[in-house]
Amino acid sequence: MTGVDAAVAGLVLAAGAGRRYGQPKALVEFDGRLLVERSVATARAGGCQPVLTVLGARAETVRARADLGAGLVLDNPEWATGMASSLRAGLVALRSTEVVAVVVLLVDMPGVTPEAVRRLTALAAPEALAMAGYGNARGHPVLLGRSHWAGVVASAAGDMGARAYLRERSADLRVVPCGDVATGGDIDTEAERDRFRPAGDLGGRGWP
Repeated sequence: MTGVDAAVAGLVLAAGAGRRYGQPKALVEFDGRLLVERSVATARAGGCQPVLTVLGARAETVRARADLGAGLVLDNPEWATGMASSLRAGLVALRSTEVVAVVVLLVDMPGVTPEAVRRLTALAAPEALAMAGYGNARGHPVLLGRSHWAGVVASAAGDMGARAYLRERSADLRVVPCGDVATGGDIDTEAERDRFRPAGDLGGRGWP
């Protein structure tokens, strides 16, 4: 089972404290929506089902303020150790589902669009490894086929996420051009948020 016939989960990593920003980025408002709401909506509109959001810092506040619809929410008690702990927690939780792959999104990248997610989900298969390409750079979203989850869980550490695992398997990694429909930058400070131009400025393509 591959492509549009495959069930693909979305995994939104939104647990960090946002120390440089001064608050968890899940609670940052961008273009009228909280970043976490935007990420969940992007994953869902991109064809991901279910969508699982991993929370950590100020999780109760995020739950109270954010409208995550029917999405699944998981608290990561080890969030302070780095992003990898949230990735591990999410993949472990998704083992009980029937999905063949997961698309990983970071909460602080509002330029990622549903169309970018769809380009990744179209490749879904248990053995798939893919990530978005923006010109000469690579970034999120990242597609992890189910066959790779155990390896990612075993190798992810600190804030590196799946980077080491993907580097070791670069020959099998597909880079999917997304620069025409999305932007791959993140937001670390309020000034960066104010300067950020979302992918909607490319013509509004793909937004829910």
